[in-house]
Amino acid sequence: MEKPDYGVDAPGVVRNFLIAGALSAIIGYWFIFLSSLSRIAWIGHPLLGWGLSAVGTSIFMILYSRIGKFRHRDRLLNLVLWTGKETVLDVGTGRGLLMIGVAKRLESGKSFGIDIWNQEDLSNNSVENALKNARVEDVIGKVEIKNEDVRKMSFSDAFFDVVISNLCLHNIYDEEGRTQACREIARVLKPGGQVVISDFRHTKEYADELQKHGIKVHLSKPLFFSTFPPLRIVEGRKI
Repeated sequence: MEKPDYGVDAPGVVRNFLIAGALSAIIGYWFIFLSSLSRIAWIGHPLLGWGLSAVGTSIFMILYSRIGKFRHRDRLLNLVLWTGKETVLDVGTGRGLLMIGVAKRLESGKSFGIDIWNQEDLSNNSVENALKNARVEDVIGKVEIKNEDVRKMSFSDAFFDVVISNLCLHNIYDEEGRTQACREIARVLKPGGQVVISDFRHTKEYADELQKHGIKVHLSKPLFFSTFPPLRIVEGRKI
């Protein structure tokens, strides 16, 4: 049977850490054990240490992409009290991990995913691969995908019961852009609706901005031992 493939997160970062780390470790090893220039042999220790650390980081990132992010997806979705009738938005859906996970929990509801499909964020990142995963997971009738920027969404006010997002908003590099994204999320969320955002940067910023727009939020502590990099969760409900 064909299996879904949700890709490797930040493939360029993984590649760069792996290549730079391996080269640094090799050069460091040479300085320590093979160089006859004893006066500079000390350089080898930090080079070797950094190199091994960088290679380890790339390995942890791959493991998270292949195993850890599925557990984290379930952690995020378990924060929602599902009835099966919800209309849900996954911001930055990529290859559909959260969008499809939501669809599996729905009966008469619908799961929407939006993205601009930046190749730097996820390997083979495309709407076609998201749709392929939805077909393989047998939820194609419960999902709808749009090519949209979260900073300017076409959905009407108070359209969604739940808005969820993982490792997306930090890719908006300017603060005003992230502020606009949070405003839009608050705008499309129904009164009483729930928002769940997970990220490794700017989470306090998201929480503060969402609160300005009538969402009572809770910000978790960093998840040091179950996600890589350590993520925090902003969870809230619109008053």
